[in-house]
Order: sequence, then structure tokens, then C-alpha cells
Amino acid sequence: MNSKEKFVAAIDIGTTKIVSIVGKRDKEGRLEILGLSKAPSRGVKRGVVLNIEETVNAIKTTVDDVQKRSAVAFDEVFVGIAGQHIKSMRSRGYINRENCEEEITRDDVSNLVKDMYNIPIDIGEEIIHVIPQSFIVDNETGINNPVGMCGKRLEANFHIVIGQVASAKNIDKCVRRAGLTVKDLILEPLASSDAVLTDEEKEAGVVLVDIGGGTTDVAVYYDNIIRHTAVIPLGGNVVTNDIKEGCSILQKYAEALKHQYGSALGDIAPEDKVVSIPGIAGREPKEISFKSLAYIIQSRMEEILDLINFEIQISGYAERITAGVVITGGGAMLKNLPQLVRFKTAMDVRVGYPNEHLYGEGRNEINQPMYATSVGLIMKGFEYLDERKEVFSAGKIAEKPAGAPGTGNTTDEPLSQTEEEVSEESAGNTVVNSLFRKMKKNLAGMFDIPEETIE
Repeated sequence: MNSKEKFVAAIDIGTTKIVSIVGKRDKEGRLEILGLSKAPSRGVKRGVVLNIEETVNAIKTTVDDVQKRSAVAFDEVFVGIAGQHIKSMRSRGYINRENCEEEITRDDVSNLVKDMYNIPIDIGEEIIHVIPQSFIVDNETGINNPVGMCGKRLEANFHIVIGQVASAKNIDKCVRRAGLTVKDLILEPLASSDAVLTDEEKEAGVVLVDIGGGTTDVAVYYDNIIRHTAVIPLGGNVVTNDIKEGCSILQKYAEALKHQYGSALGDIAPEDKVVSIPGIAGREPKEISFKSLAYIIQSRMEEILDLINFEIQISGYAERITAGVVITGGGAMLKNLPQLVRFKTAMDVRVGYPNEHLYGEGRNEINQPMYATSVGLIMKGFEYLDERKEVFSAGKIAEKPAGAPGTGNTTDEPLSQTEEEVSEESAGNTVVNSLFRKMKKNLAGMFDIPEETIE
């Protein structure tokens, strides 16, 4: 393994699918996706885990598959969080420094951010992200980076993302029962933004709209700073359900109709085209016109867009959105949706693909809006490691010599990325320690107890 290669693994726990993904970054800072695996999500509704067992099984399936595909073993992951319980707020905090003549350091900024995690919030909630928007040094406003300046009082305006403790714990429980640990929870709109938005768009002012199966995520950027986030509890599944109810057909046929023949604009749908759907239990097939199907879809999408417009207005930056709207997620592939969004928001619109910052052969295979969050989680993972000067517990799976006893293509134990972990013990001790660590992790997942208490 090249010691300068760095790996990150992530899991996107969505309403319709669960995706496990592994990426690496080379010494030049370029990002490559080494493997991706997805499985149907049957235990999640509107971004919230409702069935632990189903979710754990899906996570295990995708993790095992992606480790084989990428030849990278890992025991910790970055995980996305969304859901209707997510909310955001603005707040201001400050610290008084002992010596106003000394320069402000990164530690001062870090202490100010950490202090914001202690602000009072409702019972049953926890702070997920504290994002500085602008700093104030001794009443001097509009400072993006105060490091190196001198001053007594350091203040900042913050964008704070809050979620339910129970939802976060359920996600953590699912990951641990799958034999992994959560390195960090990342708000999914922030991850999607990193994957599909350009720096120019963030500076000019842009709205990201990530249309998933159960939720629609919204993020507003201006002057390279996140200004507003929201999670709308409506997504592609409600459109499918409307088709099912409106046309009196089965769910699987409604989903197929939406993808193959659906359109977000009823007025331009052909009137003379129909599609035949098999009847239930031998009944006569049903004929559904393209126009009727399009009007059903348009009605629900307009409702979702009205909620998006509301979030844009309350952000306070509606008049500064120069770069318009970027739509991504699986729902962004709906035919004629960009035209409907342009009509409802009166802004420029484009579909966001997660290939803005990737290289390598795999970039074309995952260059679909439905993988925007997954790719963004990898990018956020590397950003997290850089900020905290930490390493990620992952490495290339060693290949056994051909013809060796018990030969297989891979071993289960991940190699460390750090050079300090060059073996100083005998081979026997290394194997014993490896097995002991695995036993602790499995016991912790089975009985839902911290690994530290197992001796």
C-alpha cells in the first residue's frame, strides 16, 4: 500500500436505498471513488430509522460488498443524517481573550465554536453542526477569518444544525451492530453541496435542492458561506404514492411509470399516448394516459417546490441568489423537472452531478444525481480528518500468495494508515490482538454496550 494514500468510507442511510462507498485521496489531493454498493432500504422512513434489524442487514450487505469491490477494509465510517426532525437556527457567541495584544489563533476560534455546543436547546435534541458564518473582533464586523488579528473580544455569527437525540442514537446503533463505529455524523445537505456545487456558485449565491425518496434537503449559500439549511419531509415516494392512488395500481407499477414515462409538466405531455398496466390478480389491464400521469406528478412537485420557495424566503437571501438553483438526488432525474423548477422559482436551474471534484475510472459510473450525497460524505470525511489532524482506520486488503493454505483473495483485518504501527511484536501477538479487537467490537454490537467496558 502506498503510505501516502488516504482512505475514507461512508454510509448514506436513505429512505429508498442504503449506499456504502469508499474513496481515496492521493498525495496531490485528488479524490477517487474505489467502490460503491447499494441495497434497498426497508427500515427507514423520511430519513428516520424505524426498523433496526432491516437497516442493519442492509448496511452489512453493502459494507461487505464494497470492501470486496474496493479491496479496502475499514472499521469506522462517516454517516449522513437527515430527516424531518432536523432544524437549523442562528446564534451569536463570543469569548474574551486574556491578552488583546496577542494574535488570535486557531485554538481561539476552536474554543469559540466548542462553546456554542453548550447553548440551551430543547429536551431530546442535540447539536449536530456549528458552522461559523462571519466573525467580529472588537466590534469590527464582516471578518471571514480572524486568525492573525489582534483583539480582546472575539465574536461570531453561527449557523447551528439541531437534530433529535433518539434518531442519531438509532443510526449509531445500526452502524455498531453492523460491526462498525461512526466517525462522525454529517448533515446530508452539506455533503451534497460539496459534491455538486462549484466555488463560483457558492460565492454568487445558490440554492441546493436534493430530492430524495423520503425527504427533500435544501441548502442556501452566499459569499461561500452556508446561510440556511432545511429538510422537507416530502420526496419522490409521495409522488409514487400519488400515482398509485390516482391510477389505482400497485406500488411497483407506480414506481416504474414515474421513471419510464413520468413528466413534471402536464401541459406538454402527449395526449394520444397511453401505457397499459397489468391488472391485479388476472383482472383487465389498465390504460393510463401520459397526460394524466404528468398532471398527477406536477401537482405534487408543485407542492414540494412551494415549500422550497418558503425556505428560500425565510433564509433572508432570496434576492441574492445569483447562480439560481441546483437540483440533485434521485428525484432530479424526473423528466422536465428543471423547467418546472425554473417556472416556480423564477431562477436559473441546472441538474447537479457528483463529478465536480473526482478523477479516475469510477467517476463515470457514479456520475448520477442519486449518488451526490454519498460522494459528498467522502469529501466531508476528508475535510473532517484534515481539520482534526486525525487518521482513518482503513487500508488495502492484503493478498495472500497464490497457492497458500486456506487461500482467499482477501483478509478481513484492515491495515493501518499510520507509519507508527509498523509491527514491533511477534506475528503471534499481532494475530491475538487482532482477534481480541474483533471480539470486542462484535460483543459491543450484539449487546449495545461500549467497547471500553469489555476486558
